[in-house]
Order: sequence, then structure tokens, then C-alpha cells
Amino acid sequence: MNPLSTERRLLNYALLFKKPILLGIVCLIIAVALELTGPFIAKRLIDQHIVGVESQWYQVEDQDRFTVVYQGEFFKREDRLESSDQTSDVATVLQVERSYYFIPEEVPLTGARSLEEGTLTIETAEETIEAAAEPLGLQQLYRFFQPEIPSIYWLLALYVGLLFIAAVFQFAHTFMLQKTSNRIIKKMRNDLFAHIQRLPVQYFVNQPAGKVVARITNDTEAIRELYVKVLATFVTSIFYMFGIYVALFLLDAKLALLCTLVVPIIYVWMRMYKYLGGKYNRVVRSTISDLNGNINEAIQGMSIIQAFRQEKQTSSQFEQLNERHFTFQRKLIRLSALTSWNLVNVLRNIAFVAFLWYFGSSSFGVEGVVTVGVLYAFVDYLNRLFQPVTDLVNQLPQLEEARVSAGRVFQLLDEKGEPVRNEEVKRYKGHICFKDVSFAYEKEDYVLKHISLEVKPGETAAFVGHTGSGKSSIMNLLFRFYDPQKGEITIDGYSTKEWSRQQVRSHMGIVLQDPFIFTGTILSNVTMNDERISREMAIDALKAVGADRFIEKLPKSYDSPLKEKGDSLSMGERQLISFARALAFNPAILILDEATANIDTETEQLIQEALEVLKKGRTTLVIAHRLSTIQSADQIFVLDHGTIEENGTHDELLALKGHYFQMYRMQQGAAREGQRVITG
Repeated sequence: MNPLSTERRLLNYALLFKKPILLGIVCLIIAVALELTGPFIAKRLIDQHIVGVESQWYQVEDQDRFTVVYQGEFFKREDRLESSDQTSDVATVLQVERSYYFIPEEVPLTGARSLEEGTLTIETAEETIEAAAEPLGLQQLYRFFQPEIPSIYWLLALYVGLLFIAAVFQFAHTFMLQKTSNRIIKKMRNDLFAHIQRLPVQYFVNQPAGKVVARITNDTEAIRELYVKVLATFVTSIFYMFGIYVALFLLDAKLALLCTLVVPIIYVWMRMYKYLGGKYNRVVRSTISDLNGNINEAIQGMSIIQAFRQEKQTSSQFEQLNERHFTFQRKLIRLSALTSWNLVNVLRNIAFVAFLWYFGSSSFGVEGVVTVGVLYAFVDYLNRLFQPVTDLVNQLPQLEEARVSAGRVFQLLDEKGEPVRNEEVKRYKGHICFKDVSFAYEKEDYVLKHISLEVKPGETAAFVGHTGSGKSSIMNLLFRFYDPQKGEITIDGYSTKEWSRQQVRSHMGIVLQDPFIFTGTILSNVTMNDERISREMAIDALKAVGADRFIEKLPKSYDSPLKEKGDSLSMGERQLISFARALAFNPAILILDEATANIDTETEQLIQEALEVLKKGRTTLVIAHRLSTIQSADQIFVLDHGTIEENGTHDELLALKGHYFQMYRMQQGAAREGQRVITG
């Protein structure tokens, strides 16, 4: 098992594309920085240009763009004064409730204000001040705002411009991260599919096909969501939160420090969710694999299910799995529903309580120094802070689902595979030797015991025996689907273990009892899309085995489409295509695994003619069911419980009157009985 954690291995996949990811993160940082300037711009706009009219105004002699004309005199705000300005009297503009007033003297800008019959009262910690106040009409008030209008427009334009620029960088960030995420998952799927082709045959014997398919499709799709959506959300949210905290500390360090309590709360919650959500998700993902296996098996065996009226039992098995999936999916939903939104709302409300308490107790008193702009910016940033928090919490279910799926994918990738070596091996002659070979699929339960045999180049050797005698196991060893525990197998004097499995098989061909037809055309089923096999070679092979007799009657001839399993063809027609497939690759060693067992008597003659073409010039090993098909074999090996009981030609074995003789008599008797039934 790989010692690296699932998270580390997911990171390693991401680091394969670190350049576009880093570029996307840089775009994200720029976008976040630009977007977070908004409250600061709003703060300046409010404090400096809107609320800023509440200030001391000095009477000046010269007029410029910051000068306000009031009752025939020129006034200029205190913070707009320049060193060259000549000042005289001081006045103050203040807001009381919803109206503005002009006070023709300097009064404090802080303190509690009240107005009664034209007299303004200001109470501070040290004193109480009274002054005459003149109400400002709308036209007069507008004059005091007029110098600030260009700056207000400029700041608004700047804000809109920054938002547009941020949108461009946000698009670049989203596009690059999602594009890279899809590239990561594409590589992962390619690695996974390549790896399963390196796995030994035993793995697929013990693992239902549906479960393997689920890991390549469903689990990798969950991981894709991790890279495309979850991690993108996490990265975005973390940078947003970091930027917001920087802004909060710039505004008020003490309150920002209180807001950092959100971080450990989220961390603790994520750890808790990882434990509970991970436990539930493991059951959910495992059950999905079982469901896929169940569905795959049901579809493959639907004809048997219907023939034996097993629909109810099959549905019951499916419903049990579906119920388990539903139960644990419901637990996940309950876990998310009880905590996700509730958690964020509680945190948001606590933060606002702290905000109100802090500003209410510290800043709204007589000596309050907090400006409206600061209040607005803080509220804005607090609202913005909980949006990424919400995004983070809402992605936890997908994060855990992806993490569990990734664990299952990496578990498959950690299965010990076989090295792939495709270096060309010179075409061997096909001299096969088994030297005292013993083999067991499981520990010491040997299915082959001390097998020794020799098949010379160009010979045809047949293997006969009852079910379980070891015929197919000999072929599995020759093909190096397995290696023997004892003894040695050689081809032309070379041990098969000296070559890679791919090199051993490079000059072998096989025709199975139930030939497999792939989705495609007749020609693609012969060439297997191998560039070395041309169209002409494939057609010649089909003609050589006699398949052209039925192919040329089809509407599209050799380009006729075939579906998986080739159900539109008869068994004999599928077998001829598999013969042509073997012939096109011109193997030195040909294995026929009961290739005529399922063929009707009428088609058998055609198949036998094709076999003669196929066997010519190559070493042929035949697993035989019908003894009538192997009478011309150079050698016949009779197996019984994993040992070779008899060996010789057809005539020699009949003369021995042993196992072969008994089998032959039984088949001949059965054939004569069948003939009597037909003619009778």
C-alpha cells in the first residue's frame, strides 16, 4: 500500500500542472484584491465626500474649485485649505437628525447634539456648548456638496472599473483552474485505465466488472468535482477570507481579532465532518460499486433471469443494496442539513452581536470617534466574510465524497501490476516444452501436477479430459496469465519468465469457445485497430477462413457495424470472425479453446475447413470437446485431475483402450443414438 495519504497524492496530481494552477491563483489574488477595494472606496466616498461636509469651514478671499458661496461669502472646508489660502472667520456645518445647519462659529464635531428654537446644544465630556444654528435649505446644502461631486463621480467610476477588471481576472482564474482540473482528471483516468490493463488476470476473477467500472467512472467523476468545484471554491474562499481579514485589521485590529475566532470553529467542524462524513461516504461509495456490479450482472444474464423467472429475487437483491445506499445517503443529508447553514448563521449572528457590542459600548458615546464610512466598511466586510465561510461549509459533503472516492481509486492504483515491456521479440518457431510443471490458483491446491510435455514447431497438439482436469490451466500458463509455482515452461528453449508477458504473447493467437465481438465493424474486429494490420490483410484473412460467404451478403459488407457480443450474427459467423482475427495477426503459436464446442453439425464442416487454413504453418494447441475434431492431431494429451494420463496419436490411444478409448466410445455411442432419434 502506498504510504502517502490520499490528500498528498491528490496534491501530487495537481502539482503535475502547477504552472497553470499558480497562474490561476495569481489571477485570483488580483481579482480578490480588486474586489475588496470596494468598501475602502465606499468608506472614502462617505467620510470624505458625503459626510465630510460636516466640518469646520473657513472664510477665504479667493475662489477655487473647493470654494462654496454662502450668503455672498466664500467658504472652504478645513481639510481643503492650502498654505496660500487667506482665512478669517470660522463656521461649522453639522447634521442634527435629518437636517443640516450652518453655525457661524467653531463648535466641536463630536458629542451629543440637540436643537431647540434655533439654538444648537452640544454636550461633550468636558463641557456643554450652545450656539445659534441656521437651517440649510436644499439649494444651499447642495452648494456645500457641489465641490465633492467630481470626486464622487471619479470614485464611483474607479469602483466600477475595478469591478470590470476584477471580473476579467476572475474569469481567467475560473477558466484556468477548471481547465487544469479537467486535465488532472483526464490524466488520472488514463493512468487508472492503463493500470488495470497491467493487473494480473486473477484480480478480475475476484473483482466483479461493475465494481471496476464504478471506480473508473463514478469515483473519478467525484474526484473531478473535487478539482473543478470543491478545491476551486476552497482556494477562492481562503484567499477571500485572508483578504477580508487584512482589510478588517486595517480598519480595526481589536474587532478583527474577535472575528478570527471563526477560523478555529470552522477547522474543528471540518475535522468532525471529515470523521462522520467520511464514514458514511465510504459505505455510500462501496454500495454504488455493488449496485453497478449487480446491474451489470443482471443485464448480462437477463435472458437467464427471465427464462428461470428470477425477476423477483433479482429485484430483491437490488432493492437491498438500494435501501442501504438510501439509508446512508439520508444520514449524510441530515448531517449537512443540521449543521451547514445553521453553523454559518450562528457564526454570522455572533459576529454581528460582537460588532454591535463593540461599537455600541466603545464608539457611540459622547466621545465617539467612529465614522459612518468605517461602520459601512466593517458591515460590508463582515457580510463578505461569511459568504466564503458558507461556500466552504457547503462544499464539505462534496469534499468528503471526493476524498473517499480518491481513496478507492488510489487503492486500485496500488494493486500490484505487472511491468509492461513491448520490445519486439523475434518471431519464435513455436517449440513448446513443459518441464515438471505444477500450478495452483490458491496456495497448495494444485490443479496441475508434474506436467511434462513437448510440442514441436508446426505440430498440432490436442488436450482432452473431463471438466476440471486442467486443460484450460495449461493454456493460461502458456499465455502467462499465471506463472507456475514449480517447474519451467520454455518456447524455443527460452524460459517464458525471461520475457515480459507482452513479449510472450506477441506471437500467440487464441480462439475461444465463445468468441468475443467488440462494438465496431467486422473489419475493426479483425484488425483490433492495430496499425500493423491493413484493410487488405484483414479482408484476405476473412476470405481465407470462408467468412466472405456471409459477409458479402450484408448491406455494408466488410464495414457492417457490429454491436457488443455480435448478437446479430450466428455463433458460427462469430467464430469465423475470431478465426480471421487470429489469422490476420499471423501467430507462431495458436490456441484453440474448444472452438467448435458450440457449433452445430451443419456449420462444423465450414469451421473445420477454416481451422485447417488457420493451423497451417504454426504450432497449434487445441482444447477439444468433440474428439472427432482432433483425430488428425500429431499428439493428444489425456488429462485427469491435473496429470497427463495418456499421450499419443488418435490411433495409438484407441489401441491402448484406456481413458481416451472410453471417452471416444461414449461420444460415438451418443452420436449414433442421436442419429437414430433424428432418422426415427
